[in-house]
Amino acid sequence: MKFQNLTIQEMRQKLISGDLTSVALTRACLERIKATDNQLNAFITVCEEEALAAAAIADQQLAAGNGGLLTGIPVAVKDIFNTLDVRTTCGSKILDNYISPYDATAITKLREQGAIIVGKLNMDEFAMGSSSENSAAGVVCNPWDTERVPGGSSGGSAAAVAAGQVVATLGTDTGGSVRQPASHCGVVGLKPTYGRVSRYGVIAFASSLDQVGPVAGNVEDCAIMLGAVAGYDPADSTSVDCPVPDYLENLQQGVAGKKIGLPKEYFIEGLDPDIKQAVDAAIATYRQLGAEIMEVSLPHTDYSVACYYLIAMAEASSNLARYDGVRFGVRKESGDGLIGMYQQTRSAGFGDEVKRRIMLGTYALSSGYYDAYYLKAQKVRTLIRQDFHSVFEQVDFLLTPVAPTPAFKIGEKTDDPLQMYLSDIFTIPTNLAGTCGLSLPCGFSREGLPIGLQLIGQPFAEAEILQAAYAFEQATDWANKVPALSRDL
Repeated sequence: MKFQNLTIQEMRQKLISGDLTSVALTRACLERIKATDNQLNAFITVCEEEALAAAAIADQQLAAGNGGLLTGIPVAVKDIFNTLDVRTTCGSKILDNYISPYDATAITKLREQGAIIVGKLNMDEFAMGSSSENSAAGVVCNPWDTERVPGGSSGGSAAAVAAGQVVATLGTDTGGSVRQPASHCGVVGLKPTYGRVSRYGVIAFASSLDQVGPVAGNVEDCAIMLGAVAGYDPADSTSVDCPVPDYLENLQQGVAGKKIGLPKEYFIEGLDPDIKQAVDAAIATYRQLGAEIMEVSLPHTDYSVACYYLIAMAEASSNLARYDGVRFGVRKESGDGLIGMYQQTRSAGFGDEVKRRIMLGTYALSSGYYDAYYLKAQKVRTLIRQDFHSVFEQVDFLLTPVAPTPAFKIGEKTDDPLQMYLSDIFTIPTNLAGTCGLSLPCGFSREGLPIGLQLIGQPFAEAEILQAAYAFEQATDWANKVPALSRDL
C-alpha cells in the first residue's frame, strides 16, 4: 500500500471512514522504512512490535468512535526524547544501553492524541551539529542526494519525512536544528517560541535554547503536530502558561495587508546565488498575495554566532557533566579508581564534536574567564532580543533565507568546525531571542537540491507564521515536489 502522498488529514479521514486501518497503515510505514533506510540511516531504533500493538488498539478506538487528532497515524521522534521502555541514545555511545523509565511530556501528548510511534530517529550526538554526521549510529543521508547531508541536528527527522517513511516527526531546535534540515530536505519545520512546548524528558543540550518542534511534509500537517504537543507543563519550569490556539482554525486567512520585514543583515554577500534567486521569487509571491514588503535592521546579527556558541557550549558543559558512568549509560572500568573510570567513560562515550564543545564551554565558565566570555555573551543576547522586539513594532513577521547554501557533500565541512557552525548563521538569532521560526520549501538549486524560506514571528505567534506559510504553499507548487527515492517505491 502506498501512503506517503497522503497528508495527516487524509489519513485521518480514511481511518475514520474505515477505508484504511491503522494496522495496515503502520505495517506499510514499517515496510517503507525497511525498503529505504539502508540508503538513508534515518532511524536508530524501529519499534515494530510496539507500533503494531498500538495500531491494533487505535483501530478499536476508531471503531468505537473514539480517538484523538492523531489516532492511528504513524509518526517518529528524534532519539533525544525519553520514551518509556525504549532505548534512548541521543546518538551517543555513552547512552547506547539506556532504556528510559518514562515518557517525555511531548511523547505523552502524542500518545494521548493516539499517534503511533514507529521509531527513534538518527541525529547529531546530543544535538550538537549541523549535518547529522556526528552520530554514533552513523551518518544520515539526504533523500534528494544520498551523497549529501540532510542538515542537523534533526537530520533523521527531516530525512524520514522527505523520503515518505513517516508523515510527520518531532525534532528539537537549539540553533536551527529543525529548520535547517527541513530546508535541506524540502519539508516544513517549525521552531516554536521558547516555552511553548514542554522540554520535560528531552535530553538537554543547551537548556535556555532547546525547543521541541515538528517536521512535516506540508504546513497543515505541521500545524496539527504543533497543536498536539504544545501547552503548559508544570513539570517544566521553563514552560509558559499561555493558551494554545487552534492552529488550523484560521490557517487560510492569508497575508493581505500584512507587513513583512526583510532584515538587511540576512541578505549578505556570499549568499548562494540559487538561494538568493529562490528567496527573491518568494518575496515577489508575497507581494502578489497582498503583503507589504519593507527592509528592516537587526543590528546585532553579526554577533549572533559567537554569542550562541559561547552560551550553547557553556550550557552543554554543565548539562553533560551528568554522564559519568555512575548513574546510567555506559561505564568503562579503569584500574585508576573513580577518576580513572570517569576519564575512560567520557573519553570512549563522547564523540569529537561533543568533546570539543564540552572543553570550550568549560573554559568559558572557568574562573577568570566567566565575565569575559559567558557573561558578555548573555549581555549580547539581550541586545539581540531587543533587536527583534523593536523590529516587531514595525512588521508582522520577518522573511529570510534558512541557510547560506543548499545541502553540502558528506565530509565537506567535517575538518572545518567554524564553517560548519556558520551553516546556522540565519537560524541562530531566533533561538537567542526565544521567538518562533518556520522553514518551508521555496525552490531548488541548479543541482536539484531543495531551498528553504524562513519566516520568523513574534513570541507565541506560531499561528500567524503558519498562516503566512500556508498562503505561500498554496500559491506555489514547491511542497508537492518529492525526491526520486520517494517516487521510486
